[in-house]
Amino acid sequence: MVQVNKAIIRRYYDELWNGWNLGVADAVVATDIRFRGSLGLSVQGIDAFKRYVETVRAAFPDFHNNIEELVAEDETVVARLIYTGTHRGELFGLAPTGRRVSYDGVALFRVRQGKITNAWVLGDLASLRQQLAEESGPRSRSPDGPAGRGRDR
Repeated sequence: MVQVNKAIIRRYYDELWNGWNLGVADAVVATDIRFRGSLGLSVQGIDAFKRYVETVRAAFPDFHNNIEELVAEDETVVARLIYTGTHRGELFGLAPTGRRVSYDGVALFRVRQGKITNAWVLGDLASLRQQLAEESGPRSRSPDGPAGRGRDR
């Protein structure tokens, strides 16, 4: 079950989010999903979830989710992620800046009977807002960057 649930989460990110294939939502997301996204918005139900995906897509047409780590136990799957994209649409009341952004996040999923029933995602919104507000363009992370990761993203 653990490997199946991890595969569902990989498909969720690879096909639905990174491939912008909303049809995949019908295959992997429960109709009554409770979802809190990395932008801090909470929705309930698959239609509201799909609108959230479209909101992110409008702001970042090239939004990409990179899974850094995936851990699962029973019905729970946790993903550590790096989100990247180019700000091309309004977000947080900010007009498009054209800036490339990169911010960290973690997602906690509950998978039951092959569908995601709950998703709680926490994104580093302070970092995202800072990058969008910078006047000098996108932030470049040094090798000793925030949290001491020792690598660029």
